[in-house]
Amino acid sequence: MKVVLFCGGLGTRLREHTEAVPKPMVNIGYRPILWHLMKYYSHFGHNEFILCLGHMGDQIKQYFIDYMEWVSNDFELSGATGEIRLFNRDIADWKITFADTGLNTCIGQRLRSVQRYLGDDEVFLANYSDGLSNVPLDEYLDFFAKEDKVASFVCAHPAQSFHTVEFGEDRLVRHVRPAADAGIWINVGFFAFRREIFDYLREGEDLVNEPFERLIAEDQLLAYPHKGFWACMDTFKDKTAFDDMDKEGYRPWQVW
Repeated sequence: MKVVLFCGGLGTRLREHTEAVPKPMVNIGYRPILWHLMKYYSHFGHNEFILCLGHMGDQIKQYFIDYMEWVSNDFELSGATGEIRLFNRDIADWKITFADTGLNTCIGQRLRSVQRYLGDDEVFLANYSDGLSNVPLDEYLDFFAKEDKVASFVCAHPAQSFHTVEFGEDRLVRHVRPAADAGIWINVGFFAFRREIFDYLREGEDLVNEPFERLIAEDQLLAYPHKGFWACMDTFKDKTAFDDMDKEGYRPWQVW
């Protein structure tokens, strides 16, 4: 099953890092978040990736062309010849399509532009490429297949750092509580689609606005609630949180 990864955004809220590299190439440890996400999908047997490139897409291409597997694998070095013998491999079974989908293109149009690369696949996956999770992908896809709808996405509770506020007409606050405790669910950008999604996505439209409203009207959109780990890298604070988790050895997204 092919995986479409949206890699073309500007990442303006992470400007401290994205002025030098595209957002999917911001590192967690010694590998970019994009690599961590691809490893996640690969763990479940989905090794065919379509990268929707835009802002600094050349850096993403160059990273994989010059990919150094020895960075994250044990190996033996022959001093006489300089030959490296890897004991295990990272991406040997990956197949990656690099597609230039424009600098300022919305996600819906990036998806439309790579439709031709999906081949005959009836179902495919897609991801915003700015978050990591330990969602059980096999269970999610079994759920999607059983329900037989056109589209679905994983949803999770928002970060604990956000708070919901309730107030009256007098503007006096009645309640302030962590958003994660308020029963709110958000779309976290892990999608499964049937190819019929393109019947709902028209030229110029983004993905989650008009197309999803059409799907909702026909009872064709599913939500898959996930109460496990999910976090996104949207701001400098998010990047710092990922770095702290990595340094502490707490990497719940690494299901492999």
